[in-house]
Amino acid sequence: MLKTIILLFGSLLIMTATTDTTNAAEIDPENTVYMDLKDGRVTIKLMPDIAPKHVERIKELTRDGFYDGIVFHRVIEGFMAQTGDPTGTGMGGSDKPDLEAEFNDYNFGRGTIGAARSGSPDSANSQWFICFDDCSFLNNQYTVWGQVVDGMDHVDAITRGEPPANPDKIVKMQVMADASQDASAEAAE
Repeated sequence: MLKTIILLFGSLLIMTATTDTTNAAEIDPENTVYMDLKDGRVTIKLMPDIAPKHVERIKELTRDGFYDGIVFHRVIEGFMAQTGDPTGTGMGGSDKPDLEAEFNDYNFGRGTIGAARSGSPDSANSQWFICFDDCSFLNNQYTVWGQVVDGMDHVDAITRGEPPANPDKIVKMQVMADASQDASAEAAE
């Protein structure tokens, strides 16, 4: 009996190690973003295969430090948390030109990230939102460019409100490839 339990436990460990290795191999540091919030780090997988222009804009603004310190200005329970406006009002954006829509068939489920826009489909700029729950009613109406792959519990902890009385902010956002380079440089010093 003990031998059977040990063999079963060993098999589970091997399967777990294999799964972890597979997931780690799927991570592309150039297309992964870290978003640090007050409660911890959120890891976002970017989707250049379905929204290349939006992903490029997110990486460009992230590398410029644009999102560092920006608040979540619209956070609706059971729906989404919106950010990306330097004025904190929902009316602002970056100094970059607006982007053409890159609508796709990816489902707006929990943790899906889409480009916020005005009434015009081609008006996305720097604002975006993360879905708390299934938001499939947004499918093919907004551009999906990312998916939270870790830290959704930290997104769930964002203060609610339209606007929140004391809005949470993005402490720091960085492309994983840059964060790895920064860590290597610090270790070398």
